[in-house]
Amino acid sequence: MRRILGLVLALAGCDVALDTGSTQPVRQPQHVSPGPTLTPAAASAAFARVVAVMEPVAERTCLEFTDDRNCDFQIRLETNPKAPPNAYQSLDAKGRPVITFTRAILPQFRNSDEIAFVMGHEAAHHIQGHIQRGQRDALVGALVLGGIAALGGADVTGVEQAQRVGASVGGRRYSKDYELEADQLGTLITARAGYSPRRGVEFFYRLPDPGDRFLGSHPPNDDRISVVQATIDRYGLN
Repeated sequence: MRRILGLVLALAGCDVALDTGSTQPVRQPQHVSPGPTLTPAAASAAFARVVAVMEPVAERTCLEFTDDRNCDFQIRLETNPKAPPNAYQSLDAKGRPVITFTRAILPQFRNSDEIAFVMGHEAAHHIQGHIQRGQRDALVGALVLGGIAALGGADVTGVEQAQRVGASVGGRRYSKDYELEADQLGTLITARAGYSPRRGVEFFYRLPDPGDRFLGSHPPNDDRISVVQATIDRYGLN
């Protein structure tokens, strides 16, 4: 069981990594002009300003939407300068939600709205309990497939292999749904903080599109953008 839990924890991350090995990104729309990519210095300054605004909004939203969840967000930059472009949500040893941006992702942004949008998305993962839900999905998958293997007469190694496969399949079963949920709530958090999700979602147009892969961790970019646009229209956001 300890090995199963270790694998489950490893599969539970949420991120918006720039996977340069994926298919080509969808074409940049013409109706918004996000401007040029920020310089490293400008991006770092913009990140600090966005954190100061977004953190209390994320915490208030967390308190509003949850009952007993730790809402004391820590938003930080990854100290490893070699870490690839990424932003992700995790929990520290005391259960405090941590949103991490690597330094390499900052030059990918073109304005503060995009930074705020990604930040809101990651905050939404915590508010909606996606790490915990992903862990449960992975644990169920490991137990089910491991149990089937055991009933089929597999040895210890065979059962453990089945558990690993089950945890991987279970952990990814709803991951696309969780990403879309975070896109929707993240859109509202961004707007509550005074940033434009309409401009912020432009960042997704430049992400390599993962496509609609079976058991992929992220949905197609078009699906994500559609959810954001629908949320913008539903609530009359900018």
